[in-house]
Amino acid sequence: MQVKHASELQAFRDRLAGSRYLFCVDLEATCDEYPPSLTAEQRLAHPLCITPDEMETIEVGLTVLDLHDRTVQVDEFSRFVRPIFHPILTSFCKRLTTISQQNVDSAATYDDVKLALEKFTVPYQVHGVIWCSWGKYDADQLKLDAARLSTSPMLAGLAHVDVDAVYQAVFGKEASGLKSAVESVGIVWHGQYHRAIEDARNLGMLVATLLNSYESTSIAL
Repeated sequence: MQVKHASELQAFRDRLAGSRYLFCVDLEATCDEYPPSLTAEQRLAHPLCITPDEMETIEVGLTVLDLHDRTVQVDEFSRFVRPIFHPILTSFCKRLTTISQQNVDSAATYDDVKLALEKFTVPYQVHGVIWCSWGKYDADQLKLDAARLSTSPMLAGLAHVDVDAVYQAVFGKEASGLKSAVESVGIVWHGQYHRAIEDARNLGMLVATLLNSYESTSIAL
């Protein structure tokens, strides 16, 4: 994949320069989708079980990259979260994520997972942390979860980077999704797509490739 704008890659590196660690984060949430065969008129008669503004986080995946040591992964955090407002997963959600009803039924509450994540991140925050995700969805979903529960979002106070936007700026083209972006720079996707921790691991590999390939004008496939 040819780097079109090396200055954008340098800008990404500059943005991370004040931090020792980078959290690569991915969320999975309750969701529903219309069957592709339904017409617009038919959709009106069959409302979604869960609308986008009703989605709740059901899995949190986070990997820790050491920006001072070749951007290697040094730790990770993974938890299921029990949904409250729509506790029963839709068939679409289970197919998309492979998360089972049992996984969420036995999961901790949002507040408990938030507390566990805060404890996990403390040792890293003293050295400087920034977090990233593929697109803006994850940051928006954390805010939505928090507003619904009248609390502060997970990772509140930490700066956020949209790696999708960085990818588009660096390569001058869009990727259809995280998996497509990962594979476009020559990385073999590992694990199940649309599972939080595995998506976070692959996001970390994508970021490491971007940062460690800066000296070259292209990334070998």
